[in-house]
Amino acid sequence: MQYAYQDRAFPIGEGQTISQPFTVATQSELLQVKPKEKILEIGTGSGYQASVLVELGAKVFTIERHRALFLKTKELLKDLKYSAKCFYGDGYAGLPNFAPFDKIIVTCGAPFVPEALKEQLKVGGILVIPVGEDDQKMQVYTKLSETEFSCEEHGDFKFVPMLENRK
Repeated sequence: MQYAYQDRAFPIGEGQTISQPFTVATQSELLQVKPKEKILEIGTGSGYQASVLVELGAKVFTIERHRALFLKTKELLKDLKYSAKCFYGDGYAGLPNFAPFDKIIVTCGAPFVPEALKEQLKVGGILVIPVGEDDQKMQVYTKLSETEFSCEEHGDFKFVPMLENRK
């Protein structure tokens, strides 16, 4: 309880951290969630961001690459009666079998924007992703057409890295 109101990242196992509340709030606001939207989250972690999205009325699909975190968080979300659909796999690939998504949120630092995620976004959809190697710029992509995107930057952040082809 002594840490409940601290705005900082905390370890959750597997070398990962839960995002600080300010970061979760920032990403959620940038995503512009509307009730019943289908949202893909890359990096389930502790389930914190997925829970916020469910509370905002979204239909959440979330993918985690660390098996131990996936198993633990899938049960936790179920126990808490959060209806997020949890998957174990590589976030770089997304979930093509469930696409297209209204929105996509990435909760780990990506060295680049994965094309697979852009392809899985509906036209008019939004992708919120921190991009960079050590420190990241929060980028918001809006899909204008099947081949065109606009991009805005929204400040500097620091996330655990998004690692390719890891499970």
